[in-house]
Amino acid sequence: MVSKIDELSINTIRILSAEAVQKANSGHPGAPMGAAPLGFTLFHRIMRFNARDPEWLNRDRFVLSAGHASMLLYSLLHLSGYALSLDDIKQFRQWDSITPGHPEYGLTPGVETTTGPLGQGFAQAVGMAMAQAHLGARFNRPKHKLFDHFIFGLMGDGDMQEGITGEAASLAGHLKLGRLIFLYDDNNIQIEGATSLTCSDDVRKRFEGYRWHVTGLVDGNDITAVENAIRMGMADDTKPTLVICKTHIGFGSPNKVDSADAHGAPLGEDEIALVKETLGWQHTQPFYIPDAVRGHFEKAGERGMRAYERWQKMWQSYQEQFPDDAAELTQLLTGEGKIGWREALDGLMEPETGMATRAANGKALNAVKPFFPGLLGGSADLAPSNKTNINDAADFAYGSYAGPNLHFGVREHAMGAIVNGLTLSGLRAYGGTFLVFADYMKPAIRLAALMKLPSIFIFTHDSIGVGEDGPTHQAIEQLAMLRAIPNLVVIRPADGQETAQAWQIALERKDGPTVLVFTRQKTAALPKIPTDAVARGGYTLLDADDPERLIIATGSEVGIALEAARELTAAGKATRVVSMPSWELFRRQPAAYRDDVLLPGISKRLAVEAGSPLGWHEFVGAQGNILAMTTFGASAPAERIFSEFGFSSEKIKELLQ
Repeated sequence: MVSKIDELSINTIRILSAEAVQKANSGHPGAPMGAAPLGFTLFHRIMRFNARDPEWLNRDRFVLSAGHASMLLYSLLHLSGYALSLDDIKQFRQWDSITPGHPEYGLTPGVETTTGPLGQGFAQAVGMAMAQAHLGARFNRPKHKLFDHFIFGLMGDGDMQEGITGEAASLAGHLKLGRLIFLYDDNNIQIEGATSLTCSDDVRKRFEGYRWHVTGLVDGNDITAVENAIRMGMADDTKPTLVICKTHIGFGSPNKVDSADAHGAPLGEDEIALVKETLGWQHTQPFYIPDAVRGHFEKAGERGMRAYERWQKMWQSYQEQFPDDAAELTQLLTGEGKIGWREALDGLMEPETGMATRAANGKALNAVKPFFPGLLGGSADLAPSNKTNINDAADFAYGSYAGPNLHFGVREHAMGAIVNGLTLSGLRAYGGTFLVFADYMKPAIRLAALMKLPSIFIFTHDSIGVGEDGPTHQAIEQLAMLRAIPNLVVIRPADGQETAQAWQIALERKDGPTVLVFTRQKTAALPKIPTDAVARGGYTLLDADDPERLIIATGSEVGIALEAARELTAAGKATRVVSMPSWELFRRQPAAYRDDVLLPGISKRLAVEAGSPLGWHEFVGAQGNILAMTTFGASAPAERIFSEFGFSSEKIKELLQ
């Protein structure tokens, strides 16, 4: 049974959501109307949070993976006392509002992550649950449970159909993440019509196969049944939980309930009037919230405030009893390295002969790990190749959640989103794979850039230099794709010195993600470079008196450029070599510096990179040459491939005659 005040509160959410969509003349009213009882149950009966301190460390998280149902979340946040006003809701989907069409992290108080691309929120929530387990294993003490929060979420049929969901659910079940609880809004409707058009999965069996605790079908309108199912899941710390809730999209709409018509378009003024009549709503004023409903939510907020105050007292006691651990946690949460971390990297900033930058990556990672208590990560089953393993450290696994070495399995898409979930939880997370598989991770990388998260994405095997594995594994267009993402810094180092500096940049960056791109093939030894060389994005590596030719290169191709330039200069054709590991960082430099490096007056200019030529004319000019890949690669030893495709000093000299 639903009490009258509970029913009034749920209907307030439904009508507020429908009216906001109607005023915006766009949006998704159906899911908020159908899932309103689910959101109400979580926010009013289950979750612990403090709306006045949305960043409380031990708050329960709520992830709306079905981000199109954003008005459900905005309604709940407003009613729960977050700094989200009724005027903000009236500006739903409008310019400069804090209520965009899909939830955005950092914009709206109480929004834990940016969602919208379906499945991303679910996989990020898995990362948040991994973070809870990791931090709890490291810092909880028998009478001081600093990290005992839950990660709750709501997913829809679209989330369930995305492949990333299966990847993330499989890993979550394997890791036995008992603090992860998702409600599945099973309304059987999507944009094109009934889900039966495309799906006949047995969701229960799927998730039981993933080793989840599964409950349902639960009547989504029976909030007592929903609450009981959630609490059953909360009682089992050895499995994540999926509660399958049977709901009705557009509930309360006489003409559009259980119809695709309610999914992605306003109901219309006449239909909203019928909704109010059907639900017994007595108020004609739009955006009306009964005082009784506000009072009802305030009582729920008091529960969260009591939990918050208890936790604050526990934290004070923790600092007194475990001062070293408290200091370590405080350091971790700053994201800053302990004193000495830059000096640890300085030791790697010496020229070395014949080292692949992936090997230098492993050295740099292990050099900085002791100074960053929040640094953790792994690869998509490629740690030995990516060199992403932290030496002499434990694996993250059930019973060993404190370990920093993560094993994602061959799940690149989920890995990217999980890295974001870990980063959202205050950790410094990284994930690695081959550069060609950035294709599988692009949505997560894009969301990291949109959220300004300092996630770190490591890609090795960066070009045709992969060699014998052939064109399926040889990245061509991936660098261009990554460089096109706003607020993403891409760094392709040329040797160990540049690699160490690249790691320094990634760890110092706080306002966006960094992509580190490394070679499988060995690189030439560069001359000693300035300590801020990579931070400038591009710099003069080799110069000549009154240069009349200019070569710009990245990665292993810098060594080839050096060889060619030395031969050209010896032949009386003075040539400058510019190493440009990061376009984005170079663009940030003052115009005078960029001109000083690129010498606009030089007409004979060449860019050299074993990837797509797309974008290089920005630096060599319309008349400049580009030595790049315009086809796929081939299967052969790397040296032969480079020679066949013209990446040689002879070809460079020919192009600069």
